[in-house]
Amino acid sequence: MPIPFLIVGGGIGGLAAARALSRTGRSVHVIEKEDEFGEIGAGLQLAPNASRMLDRLGVLDEIAKFAVYPERLVWNDAVTGKLLTAVNLGNPFLERYRYRYIVMHRADLLNVLLDACRSSELICLESGKRAIAVDDSGERARVNCADGSVYDCDAVIGADGLWSVVRKFVHDDGDPVCSTYVAYRGTIPASRFSQGPPPEEMALWTGPEKHFVRYPLRGKQLYNQVAVFRSYRYREDSDDWGTPDELDEHFAETCSEVSDGIALMDRSRRWPILDRPPIASWTRNRITLLGDAAHPMQQYLAQGACQALEDAVALADCLEKYGDKIVRAFQAYEEIRSPHTARVQLAARAFGEYWHRPPERLVERNRPLLHRRHDDYTELDWLYG
Repeated sequence: MPIPFLIVGGGIGGLAAARALSRTGRSVHVIEKEDEFGEIGAGLQLAPNASRMLDRLGVLDEIAKFAVYPERLVWNDAVTGKLLTAVNLGNPFLERYRYRYIVMHRADLLNVLLDACRSSELICLESGKRAIAVDDSGERARVNCADGSVYDCDAVIGADGLWSVVRKFVHDDGDPVCSTYVAYRGTIPASRFSQGPPPEEMALWTGPEKHFVRYPLRGKQLYNQVAVFRSYRYREDSDDWGTPDELDEHFAETCSEVSDGIALMDRSRRWPILDRPPIASWTRNRITLLGDAAHPMQQYLAQGACQALEDAVALADCLEKYGDKIVRAFQAYEEIRSPHTARVQLAARAFGEYWHRPPERLVERNRPLLHRRHDDYTELDWLYG
């Protein structure tokens, strides 16, 4: 039996898209390559533009059970520990954007979306289905899986992430681009901090070619930590770079809050910071892309999941507007989303460079930061508004 809408990828973006399409009365089939639906990673930041989309998806109340709402984002110097600036995330922020800034565990967000999808009779979820080929005949689309399964569809939505198989069919631009930066991520129980639990706020420390982030999760019983640095050993043909000894070397000369946090970091896994440049089109007839498959971005604006959620709602809105005209709906979705996501991709790259400036450029960068008001949100309106 033909499938109306097939979503390839059961991560946050894919499940959000399934939920959004089902709320317009459409039947959706989701396939996930892993044996179970789940998320790798730890903490996740959801700015008001994402919270707004979760409200549209009807899951914001459930999200609140797992969310932490920090009152401030503080930006410090990683070497001296000195406060550079802060963003008030309390009442003035809420009044401006109407939604709070949320931090939570990635797995909790995915599970909320998964439960919402499982509750719908219009959504079918299948795991252990790795897509290996995509084709489009003009009137139909087809996806072949490694186990021999073939899905004949009215339309395909590629939400299969940074290494998307669907993207290769729509726009094959090779492998993602490595920034030569690497991230270590993990959660730490609050009880493990020798000086007592850290403040219940989002904290960022930046230094030349490195930064460190920490914020609370799960009722403030856990703290998410992320350490990022440029590897001087990077080679395209090697995996022997960004190693734990480099982590310790980069963060050796930092303030006590950072060095204490680094000492607690899990060293068992590291993540290269990868992205792709924006592309002019991510739709091909009855096949389109969503989230990291369409516009993978560096992490410096904390917008990867946020933009995927915006994609999901925008796609459903376009299908609602154009009805059975799937090709036109996909084109409209791309026309609405691609200019904005391209701006976010490029801004994320620029912000990473801004954070990681060399020592001789820090005075120039820090001067306006030290004098900005903590409730000045004008530079965030384009993103959060």
